Amino acid sequence: MKLENMYQEIILDHYKHPHGKGLAEAFDAEVHHVNPTCGDEITLRISRSDDGKLSVSYDSMGCSISQASASIMFDQINNQDFDFGDTAVDHLVSMLQRSVEADEDILGDGIALAGVAQYPARVKCALLAWMAWRDAAIQAGADNSTKNEDSVDSTKEQN
Repeated sequence: MKLENMYQEIILDHYKHPHGKGLAEAFDAEVHHVNPTCGDEITLRISRSDDGKLSVSYDSMGCSISQASASIMFDQINNQDFDFGDTAVDHLVSMLQRSVEADEDILGDGIALAGVAQYPARVKCALLAWMAWRDAAIQAGADNSTKNEDSVDSTKEQN
């Protein structure tokens, strides 16, 4: 089986059987991001634990790439600390800009999204959940730049 075909199968599997989908009742921050070019949407919640781990919950709708990417994001950075997740987001962005080779240790199944770089209009689809995670994590104060103890709600459009 060709590598490209295997990656397509991974994306289809995550799309058909999303991991972690569903919003948690308790959360420290919530964001809603929209990709207006294709109609993808995600509501993502972050809960911080005392040890700095970030629990992710989300609900989303949209194209197969955005849905698969949300499932992959959940698998890779749920219950990790901010630095781990932030590194994964940066690596995904760099991979989709074709400035680094995909690293499975950092992205897990996210390496299957490497082919999306060939389709600039779809890159935003792949990034939507990951950018929502970063936004919610920062609003929850996980990056240590803010100390917001209350729940935060924001609505963003990703252009």
